[in-house]
Amino acid sequence: MDRRTLIVSGLATLGVTGCATARPQDPGSLPPPSPSASANPSYSTGQAETYSRDEIVNTVSDFLGVTAEAAGGAIERVFQDNGRPTAYIAGEEASGAFVGGARYGRGLLYMKNRQPMEVFWQGPSVGWDFGGNASRVFTLCYNLQYPEVIFQRFPGVEGSAYLVAGLGVNYLRSDDVTIAPIRAGVGLRLGANVGYLGFSRQRRTLPF
Repeated sequence: MDRRTLIVSGLATLGVTGCATARPQDPGSLPPPSPSASANPSYSTGQAETYSRDEIVNTVSDFLGVTAEAAGGAIERVFQDNGRPTAYIAGEEASGAFVGGARYGRGLLYMKNRQPMEVFWQGPSVGWDFGGNASRVFTLCYNLQYPEVIFQRFPGVEGSAYLVAGLGVNYLRSDDVTIAPIRAGVGLRLGANVGYLGFSRQRRTLPF
């Protein structure tokens, strides 16, 4: 038998033996595929769900203790300017001023399909502003896609403060995120100062 015939015969024998001894592996015993091995990985779209006007009006009315008509008047204006919010903060704050002032608050940040998260805020103010007050605050958040993005400073938007049915509203903005705090009974303090709000995970003593 020549060398070529021996090689062909040996290969055929090995092939038959391998097929006879091979067994299918249980899929449950296989290690999970690595993320990079997935042909179609799943990613979040990054777009948070929004709240409707009726949802916000009812929540503002209950939280601030005002009528639905009063809440609807303020919310209508904010919705016209900014559309539907992706989050809101329900909380309380205290503020005081003698030309220079400070504001401190604490509340819960709500987003759909997420657990509420506690947040704190503080900020200085400067202007023709005297007095002090404590109030509940309901803050609408726009283009806030992830809760952690709230932890930054939001300067006030010039000329955005107004009073509707006893509810004071003003806008603060950082990059493409806008927040609109709605306060009950703040009177002229709303439009008499300029400043910013800084949000944090823990309470801060200094407002800066």
